[in-house]
Amino acid sequence: MKSILRKRFLTCCLWICVASLWAQAPDDTIQQAEDSVVSSLVSQIQDLSSQLQDMNMQNIMLQEELQRTGRKVMMDSISLANRMRLIDSLRALTPGAPLVVDKDTLLRLYARRGGLTPELRVEAAEEKLHGLGHRLTLRADTLYVFEGDYSSDIMGGGEVVLSVTDIDGLWAGKPRAELAAEYTKLLQAKVDEMHEEYGLRRKLWGMALAGVIIITQIFLLVLTNRLFLRWKKHVMRRVVRRLNPIVLKDYEFLNIHKQGIIVMTLYKVLRYFLILLQLFVTIPLLFSIFPETETLTYTILGYIWNPFKDILLSIVNYVPKLCQIIVIWFCFHYLLRLIRYFADEIELEHLKINGFYPDWAKPTYYILRVLLCSLMVVMIWPLLPSSNSQVFQGVSVFIGLVVSLGSTSIIGNLMAGLVMTYMRPFRIGDFIKVGDTIGEVIEKTVLVTRIRTRKNEVVTIQNSSLMGSQTSNFTMAAKNFGLIVHTKVTIGYDVPWQKIKEIMESAALATPGVKHKPHPFMMITALNDFYVEYEINAYTEDAVKLPAVYSSLHANLLKRFFEEGVEIMSPHIYARRDGIDVQMPEEFKA
Repeated sequence: MKSILRKRFLTCCLWICVASLWAQAPDDTIQQAEDSVVSSLVSQIQDLSSQLQDMNMQNIMLQEELQRTGRKVMMDSISLANRMRLIDSLRALTPGAPLVVDKDTLLRLYARRGGLTPELRVEAAEEKLHGLGHRLTLRADTLYVFEGDYSSDIMGGGEVVLSVTDIDGLWAGKPRAELAAEYTKLLQAKVDEMHEEYGLRRKLWGMALAGVIIITQIFLLVLTNRLFLRWKKHVMRRVVRRLNPIVLKDYEFLNIHKQGIIVMTLYKVLRYFLILLQLFVTIPLLFSIFPETETLTYTILGYIWNPFKDILLSIVNYVPKLCQIIVIWFCFHYLLRLIRYFADEIELEHLKINGFYPDWAKPTYYILRVLLCSLMVVMIWPLLPSSNSQVFQGVSVFIGLVVSLGSTSIIGNLMAGLVMTYMRPFRIGDFIKVGDTIGEVIEKTVLVTRIRTRKNEVVTIQNSSLMGSQTSNFTMAAKNFGLIVHTKVTIGYDVPWQKIKEIMESAALATPGVKHKPHPFMMITALNDFYVEYEINAYTEDAVKLPAVYSSLHANLLKRFFEEGVEIMSPHIYARRDGIDVQMPEEFKA
């Protein structure tokens, strides 16, 4: 506006000067003056025009500059408002990186600093603050602010602890310098607080207190050992006077001497427990003196307490499953008792079932017990602690593999025992023959059978071997049909067979254990070249005394033949006899 007024004023002055010169000059000179004036005016007008153009250009440039400056200021204010609004919205969503020193959150950083993320900036600042706070000596005003072109650096010990940028100020809604001063006060207060805990004064006080605790603990250990040694004889004497032997029926389970050993062992355990209890209190207290080892106190306490806590929690959490296991066991226990009752009734023949023998009762009960116990284990197995863990499953698979590989022969004997139980080839007390073994069955299990021979030798035979061998049951044959005892003698052709028949039958009837009905009978089994072979057969029901029956039968045969004057001798000897006496006792010779 001022430039326009100035231009109009200069134009008016120029025309006034031209008019005054024109009025004063003569005619001659007017022309000359007009020419000179015109030329000077033209030059002045050109100069003024150029100045006017320059002024116009400057005015235009000034207006453009003013417009540009105003637009920039307006745009900067708009941009700043937009950025603040954006930061406010981001602050509600972004938690920021907290600067935590000794579990105390001092501040939060949201912006990057060059290539460093807020987390890295906070980590570096925390490390440097720890280094400053853990020094033994520390001067006042350790931290100060150094103002730079692009950041305000919080310095400590000649190093940059934390740099505060303009962006940090925008996030905090404060100028950079003000924010840096505020952060400096916070960090300085924390460093002073850390120095109070980790400084030289605290170290000296902690060492003195640790020495007192150690001396006190040594005194308590010595005092505890002396007191226990002094009271040992007194306690032992009083306890022994009140002790009595613990007897279970006829067995003395614990005599006074063994009880005294147990009491002294418990006495020693009590002493060690008190010592450990003292150490349990002293060691954590010793570590808690110094801040550097304070966390170790909780670690040691955790090593001792956590196992007990875990065990207690495991027991409490396992109570519902334990109740299920108890209920399952209770049901199966009384089910087995019911089956046992019916098995006893069948074995005692109080309860009779057609086709089911009494001697099947106990084996059947054992088979059902194994099956029911297996079912109970299957139901309880998933309820056991850690049954779903891979270690538990691996151990169970390993045990099953070992049992399956090592029990091949056992399973064979077991199955053979079960098969023989229901085949009923013999029972306990039966007199049997297995291969070359003859004797009485004294024990029959699912794996082996034991036989007592005539010489009182106990022979153990596997059930699988019994299944593959031919077995003769003398007791069963004697009870059902009558067991036939038989023996052979050879007599020469010179003796009539009728006489031999009479002698042998009378000798059999005179034998204890031989039945008169059916009547004993003789058989001529062979007509050899030089003699006749006779066989006597007699019935008996006493299979256990079979050797005694045979012995008595042989004795009676000898007696009867000698009484009748019949020589039991091979014709081979008779044919080549040359003057020798008849081979029989003198009392029976003619």
